Amino acid sequence: MPDFNLTDEQDAVRRLAHEFARNEIVPVAEHYDRTAEFPWPIVKKAYEVGLMNPNIPTKYGGPGLTLFDEMLINEELAWGCAGISGSLTINNVATLPILIAGNEQQKKTYLGRLAHDHQLMAYAVTEPNAGTDVAAIQTKAERVGDDYILNGTKQFITNASVANFFIVFAVTDKTAKGKGISAFIVEREWPGVSPGRKDDKMGQRASNTAQLIFEDVRVPKENLLGQEGDAFKIAMSVFDRSRPGAGILAVGVARRAFEEAVKYATERKTFGVLIGQHQAIQFKIADMATQIQAARWLCWHAAWLVDQGHKSSREASMAKCFAAEAAVNVTSEAVQIFGGYGYVKDYVVEKLYRDAKVFQIYEGTSEIQRLIIGRSFIQNR
Repeated sequence: MPDFNLTDEQDAVRRLAHEFARNEIVPVAEHYDRTAEFPWPIVKKAYEVGLMNPNIPTKYGGPGLTLFDEMLINEELAWGCAGISGSLTINNVATLPILIAGNEQQKKTYLGRLAHDHQLMAYAVTEPNAGTDVAAIQTKAERVGDDYILNGTKQFITNASVANFFIVFAVTDKTAKGKGISAFIVEREWPGVSPGRKDDKMGQRASNTAQLIFEDVRVPKENLLGQEGDAFKIAMSVFDRSRPGAGILAVGVARRAFEEAVKYATERKTFGVLIGQHQAIQFKIADMATQIQAARWLCWHAAWLVDQGHKSSREASMAKCFAAEAAVNVTSEAVQIFGGYGYVKDYVVEKLYRDAKVFQIYEGTSEIQRLIIGRSFIQNR
């Protein structure tokens, strides 16, 4: 059974992340939400204090932290701002295909660049007509001599406008459906690579989200990850690791909303008493706290399974789905506790409510997670 008593080192990592969020992120979160600028100063500071790229092994210059350790960092960063935390943590996801399927030279080159040169990555799977359905992507990579010629458009790609290189999924054999998809490391500076339209989003506005366009991009065969046709398998393995990470970001947002709501409930009076003394408010607070704790433990357990080398697809989907739903529920209740003030931008719960919604969508919608969970029981009988 897992032991979730944190070590002194883990507790120190969590405190570092929380202090960074409190001192560096919270004071500027409203600005980046309003302007939708990319938070370059925060990204640089996070790199300098060691909060970037936690999953890169020490062999390649990183800290070599576990996925469970990553949960501790991610929750605190999202507590500060979900949009800024998305900018800081997308490298954690984008490095996974290299960690899973990269050869030694690819790991040394690209993980080393992230660890030593303060670079950013993006993970390019989603397309205008293909989201969670990875097998439906239409971007193509045609083998020509020792290169692949890449053409297509990716949609909703985090850090698309600012990343130095990308993991790109493309069809190499259109007759093989899911087994005909391959993954490539693509450099931003190569001819034919260009960011497209940046999305003007409802929430998480500090996170850069845009299209990626590939027009006759020549990709050396050395930049193929694994073998042709491996990408679907790689993507499914990535989800086992990335979904708990997305879930714990949702936990961070929910926890911030909860704390703001509790604080407000001990200050605001109605009918001559603090609103926190009303049973209706206490019931809301009880439900909010319970959902946050349950979501956190689901994410921790899914991460622990990965670290122990166990199969975790079902648990990863449970963690991501429950945490996403909890974030939406908790932030909604926080707005309700604030009443009319919760609906205006003067109070942070309005932003937290907007930030929470997308957790039910990216990294696989809540509906997809439920399908995965349900099928895992039915198909195993």
